[in-house]
Amino acid sequence: VSEDDNNMEEYPTEIHEYLTAFEKSLGSVDEMLKTMISVSRSELQQKLDPLEQAKLDLVSVYTLNSMFWVYLATQGINPKEHPVKQELERIRTYMNKVKEITDKKKASKLDKGAASRFVKNALWEPNAENAHTSKTPAKGKKRQ
Repeated sequence: VSEDDNNMEEYPTEIHEYLTAFEKSLGSVDEMLKTMISVSRSELQQKLDPLEQAKLDLVSVYTLNSMFWVYLATQGINPKEHPVKQELERIRTYMNKVKEITDKKKASKLDKGAASRFVKNALWEPNAENAHTSKTPAKGKKRQ
């Protein structure tokens, strides 16, 4: 009997897929952290504009708090009753604000001159030539 077979017997087989996915996710987090740690924070911040810096900071703090959430759950503490829940909500609020700013930057700018020309050309304006040659009689006037 191999060591893996002994470990398989220690937990219900129904959760094996979940544990495998969890282990894979932990590996991804580990790789990402190694990548982030390999570059100094000041060097990374110099390469980013202020909005990108804010995004990086928010993702970092959200990740740390999420990992703490998982830690609390593994210790049998309900994270929903812990202050970490309010902290995650606060961070999400700031993430939404940054998203709004990003969306506003991506939104097309209104060219007032072009819009005014478009509206002006779309509206019919009678000119002196059309007023005299109109085939429909004006209201209130009798034809002679």
